[in-house]
Amino acid sequence: MKAGNKIAVLIFLLIFFSFKNINAQSANTENFDSNWKFYLGDSPDAKNETFNDASWRTLNLPHDWSIEGSFDEHSPATTGGGALTGGIGWYRKTFTLPASSKDKNIFIDFDGVYLNSEVWINGHYLGIRPYGFSSFRYDLTPYLKYGNEKNVIVVKVDNSQQPNSRWYSGSGIYRNVWLVTTDKVFVDHWGTFITTPKVSDQSAKINLQLKINNTSADQKNISVSTIIYNKDGKEVASKTSPLSAAKNISEATQIFTVNNPGLWSIEQPYLYKAITKIIADGKTVDSYTTTFGIRYFEFDINKGFLLNGKHVKINGVCDHHDLGCLGSAINKRALERQLEILKAMGCNGIRTSHNPPAPELLELCDKMGFIVMDEAFDMWKKQKNPYDYHLHWDEWHKKDLEDLILRDRNHPSVFIWSIGNEIIEQGDSAGTSIAKELVGIIKNLDTTRPVTSALNNPNPNNFIYKSGALDLVGYNYDHRSFGNFPQRFPGKKFIGTETVSALETRGHYDMPSDSIRRWPVADDYVTKAVMNNDFTVSAYDNISAPWGSTHEETWKQIKKYDFLSGQYIWTGFDYIGEPTPYEWPARSSYFGIIDLAGFPKDVYYMYQSEWTNKTVLYIFPHWNWKPGKIVDVWAYYNNADEVELFLNNKSLGIKKKNGDDLHVMWRIPFVPGTLKAVSRKNGNVVLIKEIKTAGAPAKIILTADRKNIKADGKDLSFVTVKIADAEGNTVPDADNDIRFKISGEGFIAGVDNGNETSMEMFKADHHKTFNGLGLAVIQSKEKAGIIYLTATSAGLQSATVEIVVK
Repeated sequence: MKAGNKIAVLIFLLIFFSFKNINAQSANTENFDSNWKFYLGDSPDAKNETFNDASWRTLNLPHDWSIEGSFDEHSPATTGGGALTGGIGWYRKTFTLPASSKDKNIFIDFDGVYLNSEVWINGHYLGIRPYGFSSFRYDLTPYLKYGNEKNVIVVKVDNSQQPNSRWYSGSGIYRNVWLVTTDKVFVDHWGTFITTPKVSDQSAKINLQLKINNTSADQKNISVSTIIYNKDGKEVASKTSPLSAAKNISEATQIFTVNNPGLWSIEQPYLYKAITKIIADGKTVDSYTTTFGIRYFEFDINKGFLLNGKHVKINGVCDHHDLGCLGSAINKRALERQLEILKAMGCNGIRTSHNPPAPELLELCDKMGFIVMDEAFDMWKKQKNPYDYHLHWDEWHKKDLEDLILRDRNHPSVFIWSIGNEIIEQGDSAGTSIAKELVGIIKNLDTTRPVTSALNNPNPNNFIYKSGALDLVGYNYDHRSFGNFPQRFPGKKFIGTETVSALETRGHYDMPSDSIRRWPVADDYVTKAVMNNDFTVSAYDNISAPWGSTHEETWKQIKKYDFLSGQYIWTGFDYIGEPTPYEWPARSSYFGIIDLAGFPKDVYYMYQSEWTNKTVLYIFPHWNWKPGKIVDVWAYYNNADEVELFLNNKSLGIKKKNGDDLHVMWRIPFVPGTLKAVSRKNGNVVLIKEIKTAGAPAKIILTADRKNIKADGKDLSFVTVKIADAEGNTVPDADNDIRFKISGEGFIAGVDNGNETSMEMFKADHHKTFNGLGLAVIQSKEKAGIIYLTATSAGLQSATVEIVVK
């Protein structure tokens, strides 16, 4: 290869891979998260440029101040909001700009600020954004100073009026901030839209619509040059178009053909990049990268969902935006870990309940292969809480919805738009007119995806349904009626927008396990639990909220009917707030298939046995009980004909699934020892699994999910803390208080154990385990080195784990 060609390739690789995790962004985009000053409380003078913030705390964004606080029974957020503190907070950042930027445009992009953010630059007021989930931009250009002169950006965040959310919201600049520098002619904010109107295995037609912004005084004759690269960095199509760019916004369209395209799918989420350059007076003045996928899909009345011509059942989950002990402060690795855990279960879909998500979530879903329902609102004009978004609906709903569509419409993982969740206007005629308006706003910007609304009263008299505006009938719950939907809604297509609402506490078991219970209701179970100060729910899949159903009840119906395109289960992970079926001292949910710390509950393995091709044999519960207690032993399995259970090498019988069974069960008296399950197919052993009676707690075992992390100040290692007996068996009821000591190039970002009623702070250097397990989240600093995390507890052998930062 010639030297010139080598240099060209290196330049391309630098550009290409620097944008490998960005959906649509200008080349001159700088992360603006570091070295902000923060004050918790009201400080009206802080907006002034000369205000002295030397005494304020210095921190890096993203930041959630609520997660740093203590749980409070009297919090105005209520237990629904996680019983954590809101309030008012101020952020300030001082920065300089080079003199060479003086003739440029400079913008600040906020991915999300909760709640009611107001922004000033050098004392000049830029505006307010009430909705805490919207991404937005301000133009800083008219007010900036250059060279050695300092600039001050100020953000006030007001989350003092509560309750304003039905779940934990967090408080602060909890998503990333970016500083964007452009020339006077540039691709506008969210200024590309890529569609693939014709796709086959042989070729794909690509339409690229562009908005070019000209902020100079004169019309400019420019060239728009776009090159499309495949996942390996190879050029597959290109186009250069002349354009006379008038002042403000000009539009252009470029059409490409990609031969033998790699199709985006759940199994192989193939991604392309379009790099668009604006050329004026012979030089490149802007470079803008758009990541996209090529795929085609449809929702069919009879066949359900088809992706690239193949039938796919959407096996999805709903999730709120908090990251457990990290709160709502976005962290890409924490999101990635959640998606990895879900993917291993066989999950292939995410619903962004009930709001615009962090951009990083969609970037990861693009990369990892998830079918996303992108949701806009939890309420419209009618309130669910006194201080929620209904206060801002009239002024802001159109802008907020438009910005969601413009921001997210290039993501190949986004397949469905949702205009709302369990909207109160379902019950009156306003639901019809508002639904038509919202769908019209979306269709004006994107006609390539269907629109739905999550209807918790899916019947023909529902006013949102009666609008005729929805492409998909979104139904929440009502699993007993699934089979009758084609008769109730003739000619319509369906998606389970929210299903299940089962309840479990990881590692807790009540006998017997084969009776279905609906909580909360005024029955003996809840009353007894409250009286005994026992706020647990049995982890056998036999308890649900009264509006919902168990996991097995629901999945049996969903898998039965092809016309049901799939479901989004409530929920993938436990989340802070909404602790159904209890109130205080419960402070986080019981709905998750996975607990708040990221530890799977038992039903996780039912889904793994149903949704994946992995060979599964999973038995539970633990094997530590009082002698003689009658215990129900469940087994989830697949790729086998039968399971035989042994206790201390004595057979307790062979069980086989009958009909639509999803598990098998033995009811046996407890005897200490070893419980062993053997699955067989055609008489041959497939898998063997054992559970042993654990002895007294003897030692701590630390296991890091990643022993090598990046020295970027953001990367994480999730360290599982296990309390074990002398033989290494997990002690299933251990609640030891673990003390953490850390040294080296990292710090403890959070601690947790998955217990819905723990009142311990998430930001601490100690935490109890819950049912034998705990978690410490380790975050890197911005320097290479080694992190040593040591865990100690009275009477236990300590443990140390080493994490390399590089």
